[in-house]
Formats: sequence, C-alpha cells, structure tokens
Amino acid sequence: MLIFGVFIIYPAINGFYVSGFDSSNGRTFTPVGAANYGKLVGDDEFWSAARASLIFVVAFVLVSTAAAIGLALLLTQPIRARGFFRAVFFLPVLLSPVVVGLLWSWILERRSGALNSVLGLDVGWLVDGPTALGVTVFVGVWTHVGFYTLIIMAGLQGIDGSYYEASRIDGAGAWQRFKHVTWPLLRPTTLVVVILSLIAGFQAFDFIYTLTGGGPLGATTLMVQYIYEHAFRSPIQYGLAAAGSVVLFCTIFALTMLNFLYGRRRESM
Repeated sequence: MLIFGVFIIYPAINGFYVSGFDSSNGRTFTPVGAANYGKLVGDDEFWSAARASLIFVVAFVLVSTAAAIGLALLLTQPIRARGFFRAVFFLPVLLSPVVVGLLWSWILERRSGALNSVLGLDVGWLVDGPTALGVTVFVGVWTHVGFYTLIIMAGLQGIDGSYYEASRIDGAGAWQRFKHVTWPLLRPTTLVVVILSLIAGFQAFDFIYTLTGGGPLGATTLMVQYIYEHAFRSPIQYGLAAAGSVVLFCTIFALTMLNFLYGRRRESM
C-alpha cells in the first residue's frame, strides 16, 4: 500500500494540482487557473488524439469482448489438446508491450515483413492512417484477449450444469442454450471484461508507440501519447499534459461508473 500510494495515488492527486499551473522545467510553476483546459479545447492535436482514442476504444472493447466469449466457449469444450490451446492464447498476455510492438512492426513491415512475404503482398499496413489504426486494434486485442478469455472461462465454469441439462430436456439447441442460459448468467462476468478492456483501451500507449510511433500523421496518436509528448518532449508543457491526464481520468471514471451502474440495474431487474 505504501508503494501504491507513493507511485500511483500521490502522482494522480498531484496531477489535478499541476493542471492549474504552467511549467517548462518541473521546478518553477506559474499559476494559470483553468487556462490549460482552455488550451486543450482549442488544440487540434488534442481533438485528433481524442477521436483516435474513441475509435480505438470502441473497436477494442467490442472485438475483445466478442473474441473472449467465443474463445472461452470453444476452450471449455472437451476438445483435444485443450490445455495447449489455452496456453497459446494466454501467452501474449505475458509478453512485454514493447516486445509486442517491436514484434508486430517486424511482421507488418512493408518490404521485408513476414506477413507480406508469406502472402506475397506489398501492403503498407502501417502507412495508411485508417489501416494503421485498425492494425493497432488488432494487436491490442491479440495482446489482451487471453486474459479476458480466462475471466470468461471462470464465469462459464461457475454456471450450474443443471441449467443446461434442463434446457436439453426441453429441446433447446446450442444457440437457444447460449441465448437463454449462458448469456444471462454470464452477463456480470462480461461486464467485468467490458470495464477492464475499456480502461486498457484508454490507457493504450507502449505497444502502439513502438509499433507506429503515433503515425502516420498522428493517425494512431492516442490520448496517453498526447500527454506523454507534451510532458517529456520539447517544448515541455507539464501543466497542459496534467490537464490532459485529468480529462482522461474523468472520462475513464465516468464510463466505468456508467457501466457499473448499468450492470447493477440489469441485475436488479
């Protein structure tokens, strides 16, 4: 708790304080009130990063959740080498995000990349803006889906088998069993996956930075990279970066609470 407080809680609270100041060296601070938030509103780079983040998060959450449910349903079936496939899908979770970015940048390199070489293509996967953003979504899902699948599998194993036996006796098919038994009972677990993937999506930075560097032309520059560049690249603007962090924190907190309250309401119905 001491380490968590010193390195997580205190910097987070201090970020709110620093957002009201202007500083270029981290030692001298000039009070500016809400001026940094005004700069954010008028900054085209901020809105570009916000749009890219929104697109990335929506796609990442939807694809991650759907893929995790599908994989969990598959990997809980009595198939051959089930343990092996579970390990294979979980393996990317254990990799460093920097390694993930470097690995996929090599695979997707236009001239000598493994993917183009195997398929005999000459596609610039990281050259076109929309394509590059789609690639970052795919790599993000590839990195995280194993963990989300593990959570969904735990939820599936917590469902009493008698419900499935009763549905089979009533003549329910595979789709009907999923629709009327699995999905309703899996909803709380799915909500956990949605919240975790939502937070991970908004915090995405390291693997994207090593994969695309935020390019091309800022197409894959998300909010965390925007904050990083204004805090640690010349010209340094600690106050503006802190204001961006506060906006990001409030966004994640608000969306997480909405998801939580929605889930609680559905459970009470």
